[in-house]
Amino acid sequence: MSPPDPAAALDGSPLGRATGYPDRYAPDALFAIARAPQREAIGIGAELPFGGCDQWTAYELTWLGSGGRPQVALATIEVPADSPSIVESKSMKLYLGSFAQTQWRSAAEVAAVLRSDLARVAGAAVAVTLAGPEQFAALAMRELAGESIDALDADCDRYDVDPSSLGAHGAETAETLVTRLFRSVCPVTGQPDIASVQIAYRGPPIDRVGLLRYLVSYRRHPGFHEHCVERIFVDVMRRCRPAVLSVYARFTRRGGIEINPFRSNAGAPPPPNVRTPRQ
Repeated sequence: MSPPDPAAALDGSPLGRATGYPDRYAPDALFAIARAPQREAIGIGAELPFGGCDQWTAYELTWLGSGGRPQVALATIEVPADSPSIVESKSMKLYLGSFAQTQWRSAAEVAAVLRSDLARVAGAAVAVTLAGPEQFAALAMRELAGESIDALDADCDRYDVDPSSLGAHGAETAETLVTRLFRSVCPVTGQPDIASVQIAYRGPPIDRVGLLRYLVSYRRHPGFHEHCVERIFVDVMRRCRPAVLSVYARFTRRGGIEINPFRSNAGAPPPPNVRTPRQ
C-alpha cells in the first residue's frame, strides 16, 4: 500500500496558492488536516503509541485595543497529539493576521477567542497563552539538551526516508541525543523545513552513526512537521526497541510561526516552550 499523498489532504486549503491577507477577524481562514491518513500509512491505529503535543509559537500577533491603539503579544499554542486534526500552517498565519484591524477588549479576550476557534478546528481542547511586551525581556533561549551526534564520521548518501541504518544493541542505557542537521520539505511548496531534533530514550544503546544517517535521510522528504516527528518515533521504536522514547523537534519559523512537535511514551509533560538560537 503506497502512502497517502499529503497534498491530497490540502484540497481547498490556502497552502501553495495565491491568497489575500485578511486584516479583520476571519475564523473561517483556518483549515484542518486529519491526522489519521498519515498515521495509518506508518502503522499507527486508533490507539496511539505516544502522547504529547504540537507547540506553536506565533511571533507576530497584533490587534487593536482600547481607542484603536495597536497591541502586540507572543502567542504560545499547544495542540494535543490526540486531536483528530492539525491546523494547516498557512491558514494559521492568515487567521492570526486577521486580528490586526479588529478591536478587542483585552488580551484575555483574544486568548479566549484563539482557544475556541483552534479547538473547533483541531477537534480537541487547545491551550493558549499570550506574553505581552513587558514579558519579552524575560523570555529564555537555549539549545536542546543532550549530546550532539553531528560531528560523527558518518557517510550520508540517502536523502529520502530510509530507516535501514537504525539499530541498537547492548546493555540498557538512558541517554539524550541531539542533531541540528535535520531538514525536510513542505509537501506542497517544496520549501525547506529546518529543525533541531532531540531523541531521549531508555533501552539498548542506539547506533549513533546509524541514527544520524537516518535523520539526514529526511532531507528531501515531503512531510508536515508533525508527521515527520511521528514517523521518527515509530521507526526508532520498531528498529531499536527502547522501553521509553521521546522525540522532540524544534523547527525554524516561517511566516512568523514555528511548530515544535513532541511525542513520548514516557508519560512526561511537554518540554518548556523555549526557543533555540535559530528560531
